[in-house]
Amino acid sequence: MKKFRKVLDGLTTSSPINPGGSPVYGSAAGTPSAAPTPRELDIQETLMSEHFQICKTVRHGFPCQPTALAFDPVQKILAIGSRSGGVRLLGRPGVDCHCQHESGAAVLQLQFLINEGALVTACADDTLHLWNLRQRRPAILHSLKFNRERITFCHLPFQSKWLYVGTERGNTHIVNIESFVLSGYVIMWNKAIELSTKTHPGPVVHLSDSPKDEGKLLIGFESGTIVMWDLRSKRTEFRIYYDEAIHSVSWHHEGRQFMCSHSDGSLSMWHLRNTAKPFQVTFPHGKSQRDGRKESCKPILKVEYKTSRNSSEAFVVFSGGLSYDKAGRRPTLTIMHGKAITVLEMDYPIVDFMVLCETPYLNEVQEPYAVVVLLEKDFVVVDLTQSNFPIFENPYPMDIHESPVTCTAYFADCPPDIIPVLYSIGAKHKKTGYSHKEWPVSGGTWTVGSQTYPEIIITGHADGSIKFWDATAITLQMLYKLKTSKVFEKPKSGEMGRSAELVEEDPFAVQMISWCPQSRIFCVVGISAHVILYRFSKHDANTTITSLEVRLQCDTEDVISPSDTENTPCFSDPSGHSPQPQPPSPRSNTPDSVRDSIPCLKVKDRMIRMPPGYQAELVVQLLWVDGEPPQQITSLDLNSAYGLLAFGNCNGLAVVDYLQKSILLCMSTVELYGSADPFQRLTRSPRKNRQSTSDTCMRGLSNFYSDSKKRIRTSYQSLTELSDNQVSLDLERSKSPTSAPYSPSLHNDPRGTGEPVSNLRSCHYSPVFYLLDNESRENSFSRSRSSSVSSIDRETKEAVTTLQFAESYGRKSDTLPTPCLWVGTSLGMVLIIPVSIPMDEEERQEEPVTVAPTGTVLMLKGSVLRFGFLDCGGALIQNPYEVWRDLHAPEDPDRPRKRKLVNFSPSSSQEACGDGHLAVVCSERQAKVFLMPSQACLYVHNITDSSFVLRADVVSVCNSVCLACFCANGHIMTLSLPSLRPLLDISYLPLTDMRIARTFCFTNGGQALYLCSPTEIQRITYSQEMCDNLQEMLGELFTPIETPEAQNRGFLKGFFGGNAQTFDREELFGEASAGKASRSLAQHIPGQGGMEGMKAAAGGVVGELARARIALDERGQRLGELEDRTAHMMTSAETFSKHAHELMLKCKDKKWYQF
Repeated sequence: MKKFRKVLDGLTTSSPINPGGSPVYGSAAGTPSAAPTPRELDIQETLMSEHFQICKTVRHGFPCQPTALAFDPVQKILAIGSRSGGVRLLGRPGVDCHCQHESGAAVLQLQFLINEGALVTACADDTLHLWNLRQRRPAILHSLKFNRERITFCHLPFQSKWLYVGTERGNTHIVNIESFVLSGYVIMWNKAIELSTKTHPGPVVHLSDSPKDEGKLLIGFESGTIVMWDLRSKRTEFRIYYDEAIHSVSWHHEGRQFMCSHSDGSLSMWHLRNTAKPFQVTFPHGKSQRDGRKESCKPILKVEYKTSRNSSEAFVVFSGGLSYDKAGRRPTLTIMHGKAITVLEMDYPIVDFMVLCETPYLNEVQEPYAVVVLLEKDFVVVDLTQSNFPIFENPYPMDIHESPVTCTAYFADCPPDIIPVLYSIGAKHKKTGYSHKEWPVSGGTWTVGSQTYPEIIITGHADGSIKFWDATAITLQMLYKLKTSKVFEKPKSGEMGRSAELVEEDPFAVQMISWCPQSRIFCVVGISAHVILYRFSKHDANTTITSLEVRLQCDTEDVISPSDTENTPCFSDPSGHSPQPQPPSPRSNTPDSVRDSIPCLKVKDRMIRMPPGYQAELVVQLLWVDGEPPQQITSLDLNSAYGLLAFGNCNGLAVVDYLQKSILLCMSTVELYGSADPFQRLTRSPRKNRQSTSDTCMRGLSNFYSDSKKRIRTSYQSLTELSDNQVSLDLERSKSPTSAPYSPSLHNDPRGTGEPVSNLRSCHYSPVFYLLDNESRENSFSRSRSSSVSSIDRETKEAVTTLQFAESYGRKSDTLPTPCLWVGTSLGMVLIIPVSIPMDEEERQEEPVTVAPTGTVLMLKGSVLRFGFLDCGGALIQNPYEVWRDLHAPEDPDRPRKRKLVNFSPSSSQEACGDGHLAVVCSERQAKVFLMPSQACLYVHNITDSSFVLRADVVSVCNSVCLACFCANGHIMTLSLPSLRPLLDISYLPLTDMRIARTFCFTNGGQALYLCSPTEIQRITYSQEMCDNLQEMLGELFTPIETPEAQNRGFLKGFFGGNAQTFDREELFGEASAGKASRSLAQHIPGQGGMEGMKAAAGGVVGELARARIALDERGQRLGELEDRTAHMMTSAETFSKHAHELMLKCKDKKWYQF
């Protein structure tokens, strides 16, 4: 039956292939070739569609565009809301959860139900949501949509189920948290103020109940009006009219006085005994002028007034309030403790802050111990228990965006020793001066799952830095940071003429990285057309950096037509070496028009002390040619076993021997073909062509030196910018005197619009390579892309888009595999270049390595993206590598340091499968599987016709191998290998933006990642097995903790302190006394976080138990209802029988005429 099904699969997915290897287009399925497949290649594929499922796992980094902050003092869980509708929940390291409102509306305010495992969010679309945090994946239980009023402020008293909601109209509504319906009790603005008042008091900017009496509600209006409302008597106890607008209010714990912050930079103190005027007004940062008046200051956006048991002086913490004359001063947080005033300068504008206290009860001494400060691009916690106010070391990876991320790489199942080694080196460079106390946000529980393996994420940044992250078990921890800019001299401003523009911006921006974890050799490609090779050492060293310069410029005279091919030699000299003239060093007075044979940057030419870690060994730079800057590098690969490094761009290919520090090959793409060039290329004038090349996708560095204002920073603005129309939250709040959480712009533009994928340029080169394309926003993903044949008419240059060293066959006649370089181009061409490498170690250091293109060409549709190699049993062939050795370690005479190579030759990995191997080639539109060395195309699959592939990787999943693809239309696909059967095709991101397109990458184990915002990395899985085990890997947000008991207030305080304990909100706000609210005022929307949410979230054994428990509860509930109905029916029957008996007795002795 299994074979029959396999035959049916072949019939339904067939796509016949002609003998030349070109497919007969029209079908999008893989199929065996018409040529007879060798009997030995009957590979049993184990992967099926049920092995794949797309699921988000975890999000790392700082929440993009944060708007709100909340903290549960008992559970010690922190929540951060964002402009895009996201909510980030943080606890102890490992407890990190991201939730998303489906509407995408900005989060205005967050309120925890303290120690209840629930959270209320107020969004800019005037909707309240109740989140259930008692499950590993929080879900919405209820939503309440306000139809006629806009929400401006919310307040939930501790241990209360009634939420106070202030609106833009000045009204205060009350919501039952359990049922999420409005109470009929409403405090109307016109009843709160005096009847004689002629002006509207403005939106509600503050709500809080008195610590002395919970039956009193303090309402602050935007205009400066403050009202104390008696909830029992439904009247105003007192009113305060102040000239300055109010931003926030904070109570003293005794409930006799409170403090207000105002728009003029002042703090006012009020006592309940005399509310006619404040008993104290201070301008903390305002100096007295000659006329006696205080100088004008910026608004104090928020103030918190906290008392301490160990000190008679209270803590007053506030943001803002600086004088206007101090221009350019950074945002500040001020801490006042008695007469001491400490001003903490922040790197970014302050969005919100909270003072963390020991007790959740407002009527007790607060005992503040820390301040959580949420900045626009950072998150800081200040220790209040020490006099110098040090900050805590942040355990979360909040600094991913320290410099804008320009590229990413993901490595799963790394060598187990690499993470401890990187961590030990990186720990030596950690900053000091942090607080020694434990991180205060310590809620939740998390344990390392059973299925864990070493994972590393590498991020490249705009300032040239590289960060290595430990990504094991869905966590993210910084391991090691490398600064590539230290390799180069710092150009002095003004020395380079117009080229100084490059220096002012980001000339070291990382464009591409290649890493061999086994040999620990690391290679970086920079935006200034340079390649840096690093070796890892545990010891410091004093060395000089070798610099090689490559003249890789394709002049139009070299672009040949078929008639010239026969007379054009393939090599410049017999050895395959391209002559390299010794260029002059960069001169400060060299004008751009005559710059020639000089690199963009100058490598340090002196002895350099290098600390332990990655140490630069070699720098390869492309040179200017006739006033034209070098083109950006588009492809890179290195192999530690061969000791070779290869890179290419739109001009050609270069191969470097990094052991001998020599250039082996430097050729234009056309020269690589020799007589096998399949295209007719048209020669054009050099000057005309120079103008035309500026319109290609590979813009090159000429843009950086042009007279236009477009600099390198704007070129990757799609990766780094937050929003096109973003306004600083601090500025928004300064313009409007409303309270901090309320911002009109959040209502008007609730979603931060990212750059859509439709703006990606349509070009022959994969968009993954071009992180810094200035013109990329002007073009569209959806634009039709021509085939590789017709594209040659528009642009004669052919970019090298992918490279890979492998043990393969350079010619059809080869009988044994040899080292080869596979080259893929933007026109869908694949070239195989054999490399001859001396085997003996001593000879390898002295004898030359020869690289000789053979003219072997394979063809696909679209730009080539990825190569992969399988043996004839279908197993993935790993690249050969050199075992790591520390070159700077002390010499050991007994154990000389020799190169130890590990080779995975196809012939050695298969005895019974016959000779040869399979080559998997994936382009933007197609995937093909070739049998080597015969080069017969066994399978072909047309991946997409309407879109194109952005990223493709050959990965290991479930002890097998597949081809994973990510398309420009947001589809994620997996294809079986070698038959290229479609296994998964899901529209994961229908509106993919440029940032995702440029940073998406797959890895082994069914995982992938991408940069979902300028500050956050989203990890996903496409493995069903990992989706099933995800529940066990995630942390628990809620842990059962007893609520701390309230302090004994004593007889006198209880007697004279009011009757707060007897206040019954249910009696006041319940439907029995307050009635029902108007249905048109708000609409209740049931959420998916109840039974259905739990069923969907549960998985594995835990899920089965949860479902069984839910089923038992439901069955018990139904049995209980049945029992109640039965009892009710019996009672009704007894009542009926009783009434019938009474009626019978009453009518027993009556005559007929008495009825």
